Amino acid sequence: MMPAAAMLALVLAGGPALAQPPAAAPRSLARNFEGVWTNATVTRLERPASYSQLVVPKAQAEAADKATAARIEAANGRSDLSQGAFKDEDATAGYNNFWIDAGEGLMRVRGEARSSFITSPADGKMPFRDRAKSLALTIRDGVEYRSGKGAYSDPEDLPIRERCLIAQSDAGGPVMLNAIYNNNYSFHVTPGYFVIELEMNHDVRIAPIFASAREARASHAPAAIRPWLGDTVAWWEGDTLVTETKNVNPTQESRTLTPVSSQGTVTERFTRIAKDELLYQFTVDDPVHYTQPWSGEYSFKPAKGQIYEYACHEGNYSMEGILRGARIAEREGRGGN
Repeated sequence: MMPAAAMLALVLAGGPALAQPPAAAPRSLARNFEGVWTNATVTRLERPASYSQLVVPKAQAEAADKATAARIEAANGRSDLSQGAFKDEDATAGYNNFWIDAGEGLMRVRGEARSSFITSPADGKMPFRDRAKSLALTIRDGVEYRSGKGAYSDPEDLPIRERCLIAQSDAGGPVMLNAIYNNNYSFHVTPGYFVIELEMNHDVRIAPIFASAREARASHAPAAIRPWLGDTVAWWEGDTLVTETKNVNPTQESRTLTPVSSQGTVTERFTRIAKDELLYQFTVDDPVHYTQPWSGEYSFKPAKGQIYEYACHEGNYSMEGILRGARIAEREGRGGN
C-alpha cells in the first residue's frame, strides 16, 4: 500500500488515480531472486521533455505504449532499399528491428507507468555539476561512433564498446541501465554471495553478503583497487538485499552515462515485491560529479527466455581494422578525422 504522505502529495499535485498494486510476494519468494529478469522498456534514466511528472497519467501512458507498438510494427516491415540507408557512414544500418529488444512500453512500478528511472531530484534529471565535463569522453565516443570519424590513435583511444571490456550500455552498473537489446539478467543469492549475471557483454558482479551494513562497509577493498563495475559488498535489511559500491574503475568513470568518482558511493536495493516484480532502487552520492545525491527505481520483470552468449567481436576483429584505417588516412594526408 502506498504511504499516506506519498498519496497526499500525489493528490495535491493533481496526479492520476493510482493503479491497483500487485499482490505482495509470497513469503517463500521474498528472498528468492532466482530466474531470468529483464529491464527492457522505452523508459530511460532521465525524464524527457515530453513528460512533466514521474507517474504518467493513464491516458498518456496508453498512448505512449500504442505509439511504441506502432513503431515496432513499422520497423518490422520490408525495407525500402531505394532510401539509401545502406551507406558506409550510416552506423545504424547494421541494426534493423530484428536485433532490437528495447521494450514494448513504459516502465511499470507497482502498476504505475513511469517517465524516468530517476525519482529524485523531482525533475528527473541527473544533478551534474558540469554535465559537459563529466560526460566529455562519452559524448565524444558517441559522435565518433555515429560518424565513423575519429583520431583512433591507439587502442585505449577507442570506446569501451569497441574494446569489449564491459557493457557499453552501463547494464552492469553501478546504476544498472537498459539498452536497445540484451536487457536480461540472472540473479543468484547464496548464503554468502549475491551474483548478478548480465546478458550484455556477459559481465558478472559478485558481492559478498555480510551480517550487517557495518561489517560490509568495513570489508571494502583498499581505495587503490578500482575494478570494473566497482567494489561491491552486500547485506540484508529484512527481505531487502542492499549493496554498496565504491571505487569504480577510472576508465569506466570517464566513459559512462553515470560517472562515479573515487569519492562516490552507489547504494542499490533489491526487493521481491511480487511474484512477477523485483524492485530495484538506487542512490548515487558523489560530490565530484553531482551537486546532490540522486536516486531512482524501476522494476525487473520475468524474462520470456534465457540468457544467451554475448559474443563481442569488435575487440577481436574491428579494432585492428579501425586502427589500420586511421593510419592509412593519416598517410594519405586526411588525418584520422
